[in-house]
Amino acid sequence: MTTMRRSRRCLRAELRPRRCFCCDPRRGRSPARVEPTADAGPSYQVDNELRKMTAFIKQEAMEKAREIEIKANEEFEIEKSKLVRQETDAIDSQYEKKFKQATMSQQITRSTVANKTRLKVLGARQELLDNIFEAAEKQLADGAKDKAKYQKILKGLILEGFYAMNEPKLQLRARKKDYDAVKKASEQAAQEYKKETGKDVEGVIHEEHPLPEGSSGGVIIVGGDGKIDIDNTFETRLELLKDSAAPAVRQSLFGKNPNRKFVD
Repeated sequence: MTTMRRSRRCLRAELRPRRCFCCDPRRGRSPARVEPTADAGPSYQVDNELRKMTAFIKQEAMEKAREIEIKANEEFEIEKSKLVRQETDAIDSQYEKKFKQATMSQQITRSTVANKTRLKVLGARQELLDNIFEAAEKQLADGAKDKAKYQKILKGLILEGFYAMNEPKLQLRARKKDYDAVKKASEQAAQEYKKETGKDVEGVIHEEHPLPEGSSGGVIIVGGDGKIDIDNTFETRLELLKDSAAPAVRQSLFGKNPNRKFVD
């Protein structure tokens, strides 16, 4: 083994212009330490290349890992923002929906309460009107107690029938106890009718069909051979007033209605 080493050293000494220690007569002296170079052999080059490649691969791996981490963080933030935005939109939408439902429910409740209150007010007003007309109906009979006043009322009722019928002879239905007052009122009405129109008219009491004794008073004028009649009894006139005079009575009692556009 020693001989082979020496042979190699001798060969190198021959090839290079340097002194070979193995052939030097001063062999006993220890040779100086020489640092390994690229000529030391393929083993050193392989190790060096492996170290470089390992460092390069490690550096590349670290940079790649860093890029992946950065990209993952960016994607995470984007996805997180997207989810947060979706949840926020869902919450806003749900809140808006509930708010609309609450507002609608409140409006319905308010409208219902207002309608119920309005109906109660209208019901109370109608009840008051009904009580007024009922009280007036109970006092209808008092209109016939004053004979002179009652005869004047009968004259106006009969004269109205004369103008409406415009016939020479008409029948008058009245209570039996009012026959005398009706006869005088008819004569006075006929005179005024002739004065205004120049025509004669006669009102004859229809004794076969008198008005019920429970009637409050008044007269029915019958014409057209019994086919047409004008009911001017107190009860019928009051019923007509319930419709025609109701708006005026309401305005007198409760004031003008600001929501009413048309007045009868």
